[in-house]
Parts: sequence; structure tokens; C-alpha cells
Amino acid sequence: MRVFRGFVLLLVSSVLMAGAKRLLADEPFQFRVESNLSAGVAKVDITPPIDTPVVGHVRPTNGVRDPIRAGVLLLANQQTRAAIVTLDLISASSEMVAALRDVIAENAEIPRENILVAASHNHSGPGWSRESAWSREMVAKIGAASGVAAKEMRPVSIGYGEDRIDFNINRRKVINGRAVVRLDPEGPCDHRVKVLRIDDGRTLEPMTVLMHAVCHPCVFTWGDKLTPPHPNGFPKISADFPGEAQTFVETVYGPKTRAMFLQGCAGDIRPNLPGVPYRCGNEADIKWTGRSLGCAVVRAADHSVIREELAKRKTIYPLKCASSVIQLPGKKEQLACEMQALRVGEFLFLTIPGEPMVEFGFQIEKAIADRATPIVVGYANGNLGYICTAESHKFGGYEPNSSPLLPEAESLILEELSRLADKVLADVFESFKPTK
Repeated sequence: MRVFRGFVLLLVSSVLMAGAKRLLADEPFQFRVESNLSAGVAKVDITPPIDTPVVGHVRPTNGVRDPIRAGVLLLANQQTRAAIVTLDLISASSEMVAALRDVIAENAEIPRENILVAASHNHSGPGWSRESAWSREMVAKIGAASGVAAKEMRPVSIGYGEDRIDFNINRRKVINGRAVVRLDPEGPCDHRVKVLRIDDGRTLEPMTVLMHAVCHPCVFTWGDKLTPPHPNGFPKISADFPGEAQTFVETVYGPKTRAMFLQGCAGDIRPNLPGVPYRCGNEADIKWTGRSLGCAVVRAADHSVIREELAKRKTIYPLKCASSVIQLPGKKEQLACEMQALRVGEFLFLTIPGEPMVEFGFQIEKAIADRATPIVVGYANGNLGYICTAESHKFGGYEPNSSPLLPEAESLILEELSRLADKVLADVFESFKPTK
């Protein structure tokens, strides 16, 4: 009888423990979101047909390694609506930006001037032209994705963190008064990864992870044309390391999370793949670079949701956008340059339409880092090619020689970005004084 009672007690205890475990499993980690900011996000596959030529480093391809994608993040408070669009493409030409702004404005009711369109600068993807069928299809897909994101708008809060990568390196070295293409570990380089984690608080998996890093996505492109197994460049379409990193982050968090990549000032920064002067990467290299970035992003994103960090999250997020088009001195003619400032709470996105050298990011941050968390985005809202410092023009080399701009453009860009920052931060008298 005692044995029977003991068996019954053990059985009841086991049932209760199993029930408790199920209850715990059915109750996800949640936290309260009290915020005036709402967000919605969608991603869409925009991979072209397999016979589409790739741009950046032109080469034949015979298939697709991984998808080319676009992300659409919509943001809104009671006063303003804005959007950030990320593309696994080489550039965001003014014509493409205009087409995307039109369809996003129509499908998501976002003011055209409040739409930021940024490319990763991927060298293993298709080029865009209004005439191609793929380009028209791409625009339609992104417009539809913005409509999906608009229907999913809900209150969110934003966590922030930073980590580091070690695979990026400066590719310019000054020898005997002139710049040559050379991997230079002593040259300026930004190894930081900036991560915005956007949460609705329903689970421990974020709605969106927005990553910002500084490096040319050219792991898969030709370099010295001597290194096996791909002396002429990797023969497949790919989103390069930003695509690998996005996939890694989404694999970690699950299907409800959308990862998006923003490129920084990477005009003279590339992957550290030594060669003559550098080599084409392979599968080992793309996993090293992409997963290194992905791991850094996950570390920063996970840390930003521990209770001490959650306590720092804001409840009020000002959302402001300002943009302008200025004329820059070019080697042949004046060139129109669109720049944009988008404030989301304490975070300040500042865009440059082309390939700014890494020092641009450092200079802009130094000027405003005590006023906001600056995120300087290159390859956004247009494409002027290489945008070089005045100092770099003294030594020549690939970037200054290829740039369509004169050295005097640097100071004009920095001054205009500062003015736009003043306008959206509204912490200087000129930005909010009454007007007649």
C-alpha cells in the first residue's frame, strides 16, 4: 500500500511539474512598451534572374548564392511619418530613389521628403535602370512591402548598443608622397558596429534590428586575378557579407525579426583579404565576415534588452526630417547633392549620396556626438561616386582621381550636414526662433 501511495504521489508530482513547465513555456518573455513611436517593417526578395550581370566589379555569373533583398521600416508619431529603405544593391541612384519614394508615398502615406533610401554598396548584385523589367518589378515589390509594413504599425521602443568587427581595413597607403592601393592596418578605419533594436515588447525577439557598419561589400569580387578558386571573381549573384549578416541575425531571432543593414563611410575601407593588392574571397571568407558582423549585432542587440538597459529606453521619441539639395564644385561642372537628416528620438541619421571616405564619419560625429547618437549613412539618396577629403586630394590615388568632385566639396558637405542636424535637433536658437 505504501509503495502504491508513493507511486501515486510521484505521478501527481510529475504531472504538476510538467504542467508548470508548459505554463512557463507558453508564457513568453514580455516587457511593457510605453511610447509615442510606432513602427512597421517588411522585407522582400528582389533577386534578379540568374543570367543578370552584376555591377561593381563586372563579371559573368551563373547562378544565385543568396538572395538580394530590400527592407522597409516605417516610423510614426503623432506629428510625423518617415521611412528607411535598405537595399542589397551597389547604389541608390537619384532616379531609383525618386521611383521608390513615389510608390512608398502612395502605399504607406509617407511624405516623399521623409523617405531615406540607402544601398549597402554590394558589388555582387544587379544594377538598376528604369528601362529594365527587373527594375520595374523591384520598385513594385518594395511599394507593396511598404503597404504591408503600414498595416503592421504598432507601438515600439528602441534599444541601442555597439560592438566591433575586425575584418575591415583601410585600402590606401601614402608612400613617397602618393597614395597607392595597399591594405594598411595603420590607416584610419571604423571598426564599430552600431545597432538599433526595435521592440514591440511582445516577446524577447525584436521586431527589427538595424545594423550600421563600415566596409565595402566586395568579399566576392576579383582582386589580384591570381588567387584560386575564383581568379575572375565569385561567379554567382550574392548580397555579400551584409546579406550573410542579415541572414545570421534573422536565424538567431526567428522568422518574426527583420534585419536591415546601413552602410557607413566606406569609400576607402574594404575586407582584409591580402593579395596583390587583395584577393577574391570564398565561402570561408564570407562566413567569417558575415558571421563576425552578425555576432557583433546579436551581442549588442541582446545586451540592449537586459533590465538595466530597458530602464534607459525613452517613452517620447521626436521624429523629424529635413533635407536639402546643394550644388558642389565638380571637376567638370557643378553637381547637385541631396543630403538628409532624420531624427528618431536620440538617434540622428545623416545621409551622403555616394562613397564618403571614413574620415567624413569621424568628423561629423565629433561635431555632434554630444547632442545625439550620430549614424552617418553613405550610398543614400543619390550617387555622386567617391566623396573624398580635401587632404586626400593632395596625395591622389584611386578614390580622389575617380571622384567627380573638387577638394572644396568637403567643407560644403560638412557645413550642410551640420545645418540639417541643427534643424532636426532644434537645440540651437536659429532652428526654432519665431519668424514673421
